[in-house]
Parts: sequence; C-alpha cells; structure tokens
Amino acid sequence: MKSLRYLSAAMLLSVLCAASFTVSAQTVPVSAGQQELAPADMPFMNPSLPVAARVEDLLSRLTAEEKVGLMMNNSSAVPRLGIPAYEWWNEALHGVARSGMATVFPQAIGLAAAFDTEAQYKTFSIVSDEARAKYNEALRQDNRRRYYGITFWTPNINIFRDPRWGRGMETYGEDPYLSSQLGVMTVKGLQGDDAKYLKTHACAKHFAVHSGPEWNRHSYDAYVSDRDLWETYLPVFESLVKKGNVQEVMCAYNRFEGEPCCGSDRLLIRILREKWNYQGLVVSDCGAINDFYQQGHHETHANAEEASVDAVLTGTDIECGSAYRALLQGLADGKITESQLDVSVRRLLKGRFELGMFDPADRVPWNSLPYSIVGSAPHAAHALEMARKSMTLLKNSKGVLPLDASRIKTLAVVGPNATDSTMMWGNYNGTPKSTVTILQGIQRRLPDAQIIYERGCEWVGDISPDALASLSHRVASADAIVYVGGLTPRLEGEEMRVNAEGFRGGDRDSIDLPTVQKQVLAMLHATGKPVIFVLCAGSAIALGDVEQYYDALLDAWYPGQAGGTAVAEVLMGDYNPAGRLPVTFYASQNQLPDFEDYNMEGRTYRYFRSKPLYAFGYGLSYTAFKYSKARLSQKRIQAGETVDITFRVKNTGGRAGDEVSQVYVQRLNDADAPIKALKGFARTHIGSGETATLTLTLEADAFAYYDNASGDMAVKPGDYRILYGSSSRDEDLKALSLRVE
Repeated sequence: MKSLRYLSAAMLLSVLCAASFTVSAQTVPVSAGQQELAPADMPFMNPSLPVAARVEDLLSRLTAEEKVGLMMNNSSAVPRLGIPAYEWWNEALHGVARSGMATVFPQAIGLAAAFDTEAQYKTFSIVSDEARAKYNEALRQDNRRRYYGITFWTPNINIFRDPRWGRGMETYGEDPYLSSQLGVMTVKGLQGDDAKYLKTHACAKHFAVHSGPEWNRHSYDAYVSDRDLWETYLPVFESLVKKGNVQEVMCAYNRFEGEPCCGSDRLLIRILREKWNYQGLVVSDCGAINDFYQQGHHETHANAEEASVDAVLTGTDIECGSAYRALLQGLADGKITESQLDVSVRRLLKGRFELGMFDPADRVPWNSLPYSIVGSAPHAAHALEMARKSMTLLKNSKGVLPLDASRIKTLAVVGPNATDSTMMWGNYNGTPKSTVTILQGIQRRLPDAQIIYERGCEWVGDISPDALASLSHRVASADAIVYVGGLTPRLEGEEMRVNAEGFRGGDRDSIDLPTVQKQVLAMLHATGKPVIFVLCAGSAIALGDVEQYYDALLDAWYPGQAGGTAVAEVLMGDYNPAGRLPVTFYASQNQLPDFEDYNMEGRTYRYFRSKPLYAFGYGLSYTAFKYSKARLSQKRIQAGETVDITFRVKNTGGRAGDEVSQVYVQRLNDADAPIKALKGFARTHIGSGETATLTLTLEADAFAYYDNASGDMAVKPGDYRILYGSSSRDEDLKALSLRVE
C-alpha cells in the first residue's frame, strides 16, 4: 500500500483563509439549532476570494461519496451545493472533435510538417475559441454530455518511434525538440493567456514510454535504458509541464518497469511530482485502471478496489472509467483515508474554479463568444493556410511540378483517396461545414480541362490484369496522371478492428505501400505519361520498391477540410510548398528493429545509421535557397550558457517561397549520444532574389544529456558540432565547432 505523500502546497494557508472569511450574506435556517449558507452565498461561490480558499471551503462541505463521484470523467452533480455534473472527457487533436460542427485542420502529423510554431499557436487559439463557443451553446441547452466540456485530452506528445504505430498520426513526429516546440504552442493556444481564468485545459498524453503496438497496449510492459528514457521519451512531457504549464497529464495504458503507468511511483511521483514539481491533474486513459486487474491485461492487482486505491495514492486524480466507485469500499476497509482522497479532489476543484465554472458569466472573458464563430470564414481560411503549410514535396524529377494549367487539356486523377472526404479529416476529428476533396480541388482549379476520374483500386485488396489493362486504356489520353493513394484512418489508428493484409489492430505489420496500389502505380508509369503521386497517410510509408514508378511525390498527410484546395494549389504552382518531414521515410521495413523493442538504437534520424529514402526535415521547393557561412556568438561557452548562430539564406530561384532552416547539435566523443539532434528551426518567407538573415538561439539544454550520477539530464562539457541547413541529411548541412566548458 502506498502512503499519502502529497498535499496541496497551499493547503495550510487555504485552511487558515477559509477560517477567516467574512461573509455578509444572510443565512437561511434549515433546522432548529442549525444554520447553513444558501449555495449562492457560500464562500466557494465568491469569485473575489482566492481560488485556494474557495477550494478549501467547498472541499470541507463534500461527503466522501460526493468526492468519489467527482473523481471520474463523468463527474456527478452535487445538487445540494449547486454543483452541476461535468464531463471531463473532450478531444481537440486538430479541431474540436466529436461534437458536431467544427473547423477541421490537418491531422497533427501534418501540422508538424509545417514546422511553424506561430501558426501552431494561432491554430489552437482558434480551436479554443470554437471550444468555448460550443461550450457556451451547450450550457444554454443544458447539454453536459461527453465532448461538450472544455477540458481537452490534447495533445498526444508520444514520440513516433516506429512508423508501424497506428496512432503516430496523432503526434508531432519522431523528434523530441520539434514535438516540444509544437506541443508547448498547442498548450498555450488552448489554455489562453488570461491572468485569472484558463480558457480550456490541455493535457499531455500518454505518460510515458507509449507508442504501440495497439493490440497489446493493455498488457505490454515497457523497459528502456535510462538514457533513452530521459533523452527521448520524457523531454516533451517535461517541456509541456515546465514551459507550457499544461494543466493535465494523462497516464498511459501500458506498464513501465512492471508497474501500470497510472500506478507508477517512478513516473507519477518521483519524476512528475518531485523532479518537475507538477501541480496539475493526472487523468487516466480510458479504462486504464481496469487494466490493473482484468484477466489478460496487466493483472498486477486483485480487483477494482486495490487498483483504484493504488492509482489514487500514486497521484492519478481522475479516472476515465468507473472503477473508482470502488474507492468507497477502500475507505470502508481502511485502505485509503478521506484526507488522502482530498489530495486529488483539491486538484480537480482547483481546475474547475480556474476555468470559471462557478463564476458569473460576465467575469469569464470567453463566455460571450457566440456559436456563429464555429466554422466561420476566418477559421476556414486558416485551415486552408495550415493545409498549404503542411504540403511536403519529396520528389520532383525533371521539374514535372508545377503543372502548367494553360497546357493541361486532359488530366487523369486516379486513386481511392481522390474523392474521400472522411480520409482528409483524420481521426479524433470534428465535422466541418464543408470539405474540398482532392478531386474537387483539381476540378475547380482546372475548369476548362477534361478531368478523367478513375478510382482504380481500393486501399488494399486485389485487382485483376484485365482491370489494370482497362484502367490503362481509360487514362491513356491524359497529359499527366495524378495518383491519389496511400492509407486511410479506416486502416491506421487507435486499437481498431481491421482485417486486411499488412494491418493489425490499427497498426501495420508492413510499412510497404499495399500491393494493389503498387500494381496500379506500375501500370500508370507504363503509360509513359508523367505520374504525380499524392500520398495521403498519417505515417511514413516504405516506397523504395516503387519510387521509380512516380515522377513527383507530394505528401499531403490527412490535410483537413481544405486539403483538396491546398493540393491543387501546389500541383499548379499557385502555392510553393515548404513542408518538411517530421518523420523518417525508410526505404524498406528491413531497415527497422522489432516493433516491440522500445530501445532507440536504429530508430528515427537520431539513431538510424543507414540511408533513408527521405530524411527527417526534408522537403523540396519550387525555388532554390543558398546558405551563407554561419557564425556563432561564441566559440566557447560555459555550461548553462546559451549561444546564438547567425546565417543568411538567399532565395536564388525565380519565385518567392518559404524555407525551413534547421539547426542540429552533434556531441563528439560520445558513442551513445544521438547522431545529431534538432535544436532550432525557423520557417521564413523569402522573395525571389532576396536574402534573409536568421539568428537562432541554442538554449543551454541543447547540450544536455543523461547523467548517470544525478539520474537526470545535465549539460555536458565537451566538443560539439553545430550543423545548419535545410534538412537532417548530411549533404544539406554545414558545420561549425563549439566547445562547452
């Protein structure tokens, strides 16, 4: 049995404050010799009092049963105190999800491809505006159902360590630094910047060492080296806690070092609460507490009572599920005390007060946001802008792109993703007012051309030689062929029931392009016409054995409601693409370690020692950029100091475009360190013939690595190379030397 370890830092002060209130309200008699304040006049309802004092007052009035009722995602009402029911579970991965209409931005992996922190912040400021507007409307209708609250279990900041993981599309890719930068912007956009009230809650999930397989996540036990833990799996969570002030952390389904993550002393107490001084809420993944005791799952606990008590004592404050009902039996059996429950109840009450849930409407700045802003024209315009920014051009042989619209008389559009609007929405999505499919985008851009559309094949399955021959005949008259294929959220995603070759439970057994699509691509190539492959997927696909079958490759990800317009604009040259890969595209699955091996060696650009097909950070443009020789503000720094790198980037091509400049750090004389690691980036618009001067600051922690002596990250003195350029490829980088003393 775990003992009580943590009380609110302000608990004693709060109790003293609560004892010294002066309340002018009249009391209402309830029985002879007893008086109780009317709900509207109770101190916890006074918005002028400190939050800590209000929390303590309300806590003192709750029964044990009421406290337990508040500790589950579907929190019970307390009518006698005027506390309404509240559903904590809501989603906003790339737009408010699962509650009807909302603006649908590109899937998270596509947002990562934009490499744009300012645009990320704006995106989630829009998302939180829509969230508040939808919440306001829900309250007007007394709708307190799931997916209508303002506590969002977003973002998913797990490291996308292996392309076989079906949920990797929900993340910001394989790199801790990129994920940290975008994750912090997501949190700040969601939570707002008001001095008193939080706009919404964001949630860092899934803590920690969690990235598939989906099929065994309820029983899997993850073990990694301390170095991989601290240098790869924890940095993003630490950034969101310390730099983003994230209000919730979700513990993962799997075990870590033998303990379920939602009952892990090491993760939740020693790291999250002690090392990082996290003061916010911990929420379980849905049904994760049941995994403690259910047969065939972790089976580390005997029953719901033991599991729930252990989870609470470890610091899991809110359960997504109903196992916590057994806490009442735990109280009766003396396995947990009411004061130990109070530790969690304080945190969740504090969250509700800081969201303004008990305060007059005119005090909370977002209560006036009207429902009319949901899916509004300005929001739709930004969805289009993010779709544009996410477009990642990976191959462009002989400048086949952009297509010359004035010379295209007939264009063939082939493939299962060309007309699929729901594919474009990804998963954990809302429903947009309207969606422009890729076929529609092309048709609208080429109103005078003949567009031949053929589905051609499904994502998986078979196609006969006769069907291939017939398809070849029907597209033979085209000037060029656009093949829109790849994957779909119906095949990759969270714990899915999928019965298709190469797929298992939402994950992939094979990262190859499905065989039927290979056959179609080969046939299209055999026509002799230029073939442009528009790839829609949430993850990397091994294309090494089909790369010869397409002349251009545009990765469109799952691009959201405006994706069709963005694709057409890039194909026709109306928009100059500048997306960059947030993941490595391996040439073959043979280059990967076993999926269930969580060690990082051989994975991601940081530890992958072979040649990928397309590298992390890579992406092409319709113009060209040249980097000058850089200079460092200092060639030697003391541990703990920052250093600036300054360089010029000239657009030497014939059109304006964005360049994503990247800075990597390479530690010398350390065989276990990453080969290189991203530590800075900037997306800059540069006109044709113009030059931009960039200065990027490498923070002190850019030179931090795991330290055995302290069991934590520490800045390591020694020799470093600072690499800068347009991608992680060696041929795209220039180098400077730096000494850390």
